Amino acid sequence: MTPQERLIAEHVRRWRTPGQALIVGVCGPQASGKTTACRHVADVLRGEGLRVAELSLDDLYLGRAARAELAARIHPLFITRGPPGTHDIKLGEEVIARLRAGESLALPRFSKGHDEPFPEAEWPLFEGPCDVMLFEGWCTGAAPLPDATLAEPVNDLERSEDPDGVWRRYWNDHLEGPTGALFAGLDRLIQLRPPGFNVVYDWRCQQEHELIAKAGPAGAPAAMSDAQVARFIAHYQRMTEHILSEMPSRADLVIELDAGRGVTGWKAAD
Repeated sequence: MTPQERLIAEHVRRWRTPGQALIVGVCGPQASGKTTACRHVADVLRGEGLRVAELSLDDLYLGRAARAELAARIHPLFITRGPPGTHDIKLGEEVIARLRAGESLALPRFSKGHDEPFPEAEWPLFEGPCDVMLFEGWCTGAAPLPDATLAEPVNDLERSEDPDGVWRRYWNDHLEGPTGALFAGLDRLIQLRPPGFNVVYDWRCQQEHELIAKAGPAGAPAAMSDAQVARFIAHYQRMTEHILSEMPSRADLVIELDAGRGVTGWKAAD
């Protein structure tokens, strides 16, 4: 296990109450290693006899048709999945409620290659009752931004494509409303905190380069160029920077990362 995985596992063990489902949110920016870390931690805890459910916020994404409707009705930028408002919140709340009730259920999965949820028949079955749920995502547990901070664009994407702030105000309102209600169902919150937003570009480019290399001469159709990565992550800059500054004061565990994703320190609330 990596140092960050050991820290997550140690605290999950400490927080558990036998006989109750523990819902743990794990927040980290794109390519911070949260998905891999949660997978490894889940495997270790299962080896100790615990029933562990894994869910990514990404698994709750709306499909293309639903996002196209949102883009036509609210703002064109909602065609891109990611911000609050582009997730099936009711589905996420149902999953958490059923896990708390000790039920067995199929856990949602989203195909990024097809940009659609997988058919329900292909969702993995979780055999309850649940001891621990690891719910990871780039903005899992995020709090809304103060309205006053939304006025000025933070990058070229907002400046040229959301000059009036309609897009960012809508997803922020959604974070205060339905998405925030989903996050309120978390029992504990873990933050993987890099030194700054600038490393996210490097991490995402690295991911895309690895995807292209793995695909070989045929190429990787879904892979992005560095320029496409820059535009893509611009959608997440405002909230990611807010999370980096705001979340540490209230997260139950903050794991500080360096540019190489190594652990430089950590702080727990208890």
